Order: sequence, then C-alpha cells, then structure tokens
Amino acid sequence: MENEIIKLKQRFELVGNSNLFIRALTKALRVSNTDISILVTGESGTGKDVIPKIIHENSLRKHGQFIAVNCGAIPEGTIDSELFGHEKGAFTGAINSRKGYFEVANNGTIFLDEIGDLPMQTQVRLLRVLENGEFIKVGSSKVEKINVRLIAATNINLIEAVKKNKFREDLFYRINTIQIEMPSLRSRKEDIHLMFRKFASDFSEKHKIPTIRLTDKSIEIIEKYNWPGNIRELKNFAEKLSIIEEKRILEPIDINNHLLQNYSSKSSLVLSKEGTNNPKFSEREILYKILFDLKNDLNDLKKITLDLIQGTETNEQIRNNNAEQIQRIYKNNNDLEIEKINTNKTTIIEQELIEENLSLQDNECEMIQKALEKNKGKRKIAARELGISERTLYRKIKQYEL
Repeated sequence: MENEIIKLKQRFELVGNSNLFIRALTKALRVSNTDISILVTGESGTGKDVIPKIIHENSLRKHGQFIAVNCGAIPEGTIDSELFGHEKGAFTGAINSRKGYFEVANNGTIFLDEIGDLPMQTQVRLLRVLENGEFIKVGSSKVEKINVRLIAATNINLIEAVKKNKFREDLFYRINTIQIEMPSLRSRKEDIHLMFRKFASDFSEKHKIPTIRLTDKSIEIIEKYNWPGNIRELKNFAEKLSIIEEKRILEPIDINNHLLQNYSSKSSLVLSKEGTNNPKFSEREILYKILFDLKNDLNDLKKITLDLIQGTETNEQIRNNNAEQIQRIYKNNNDLEIEKINTNKTTIIEQELIEENLSLQDNECEMIQKALEKNKGKRKIAARELGISERTLYRKIKQYEL
C-alpha cells in the first residue's frame, strides 16, 4: 500500500506525509473497486475534489465518464433539469430535449460537490436514483434506468442539517456508506512547508522567476498560523509572496506583514499553538481592543455628563468649571488600569466625582450661572459651552429664576 500511495501522490501531484492525509488517500484506494456511495467531508479549501478523481481513476469505471457538479452553483429552479434532463416543452425555453448529468455519466462516476445545498425536492429524486437506479426527466412520465456511482462532498455538518429539516435523513444514510474526511491544514502542520515550497516552485517555473524561500523562523510562523482557508489560502499566499516580494529569501517580518493583511477581522488572525485551536491574539490586537474600549467608555461618560446637566441623572454629582474631557478608569482583563488626564489647568479626572455638600440642582444652577457670567449673558455661547441647546438653557434659566 505504501508504494501505491507514493505512485498516487506522483500521479495527482499531491504533497503531504501526515498520518491524517495518508489515511484519507488509503481509504480512497480501498473503496475504489467497489460501487458503494462515498461521502467526502472537510473544511472549505482542503482539497475534497481530489478524492473523487482518485476513486474514479482507480475503479472499474475509469473508462466511463467522470462528471463533477457543484450543487451550490446551480439555481434551484433549474437543478432538476441539469441533473436529470428535460423533455422539449417541459418549461419556458425548453426548445429541445436535453440529457441530464446523471444520464451522461451512465456507467461512470458523478461527483456532487456541496450536496447539502440541494433542494428537498431534488433530494427525493436523487434518493430514487441511488436506491433503484431510476429517474424521470422533467416534463416526462417515462422511467429511465442508469448505472452511476455517486460520490458526494460537503463542508457542512449534514447531521445538523437533518435535525433542522434541511436535509433528508434517508438520503444522508444512503450516501454516507463510507465517509472520507480531508484534514484541515492546521491539523497537518508537517505538510505546510512542503506544500508552500511546491506552490512557490510551480509559480516560479510558470512565470520564469526565481523561487522564494523561507528562513527557519519564517517556517515556524507559517506552521503556527491557523490557515482558515486551508490549502487554497496557502497556495494564494505563496503566489502573492512570489510576486510582491523582491527578495527571494523571506524573513519573519516579511511573512507577518502579509499574514496581517490577509484579514481585517481579528477573529481571522488566529494562531494555533502546539496543535490546539485556542485563539491567541497578538499584542497589537490587544492594544487595539483597549483603545477601542476606552473610546467607548469616553463616549458613555460624555453622555452621562449631558444627562446630568439636563437633570435626567440622579445617582452622581459632577462639578467642573470648564469641562473639556472626562474619562474614567478602564480596567482590562489583566488588571491593567489606564488613567488619562487631559487638562487646561482646570479639568480634573477623579476616580469618584462626588460632592457631598451640594445637591444636584445646586450644582446645575451654579454651572449655568458661571457660564452666563463668563460669557457676559450671551445665552447662545453659554449653551454651546454647557453642551445643551438654547431652548433647554432658557427653560433652566426660568426654572432657577436666574
């Protein structure tokens, strides 16, 4: 079997020596000479489409047709016609009879990618094909027979889809005779550098440019990266570096710059450590979070201050002659206290702003009075300084008989 795996990897230009990857290839070879249905599972970008090709090329049907169909790319209204064919006049625009993919693949293999996207009505038709090899074209009443091997693939959890009534339970057990799982890239870290070298070499050979290489530290970085896009993402990454970077030996700073550019969301920048899936964020991301939270805290305090001036808040008392900025203490998960003081020699940020000897109304009245005195009775300027509307200021002046 080991020699067969080596020949298989050479024939299909596959790279990888991890146990999970070899196990998937081995299982594909063992089921090739049977006619049972196969379900290929795995995350998007793991290379699920190579398994059906391996099975077909090593089966007794290798001289028959191999047809791959992406179920998610076909509109729901036409998918029955695409899969099973239609008769002339079956619907508007059906000017001729047409064979479906199943009929074309007779005595061969059909690969239904993203089978979880099939409509429920189409699932019923597919179940009949799998159980007794019968189908009916759209617009026809004639039952036709075919002999096709089905291989399906999905990146969603079909068991959960069955529970949500989005996938037929009987169809799931019919296609799930043998399941082959393609491992994610983060679960086969020993293959990451090998695949990077292959992608970079293929690209340089195609475009007649020198091949890029990685230092040992750079290799460690790409092996620790989570690669949510799996093999597809790694290939794009290698090709991008080959084009953009002028130097051919890349240091960690070169790798990090491009990895940070891949995703704007910090949830996508996940580094896995020692094979775990626990998200670890960089110091820069933690700093961004702190600054973002501090900004939110400042906005909340500004709103509280405005509410106090308008008499809608009764739990705190604030006194300040020329308030420009108020910011309270922000405490992060590491018990780090950040205290910022911004003064024009008059603004004071305190941990508790309580004046026990003044009531809220006295405080508010005095602030309004001082603002009017400072601006020589100009209500428009005083209102702007207090952060309230002129109408509210007029009402307060009348209320306090100023």
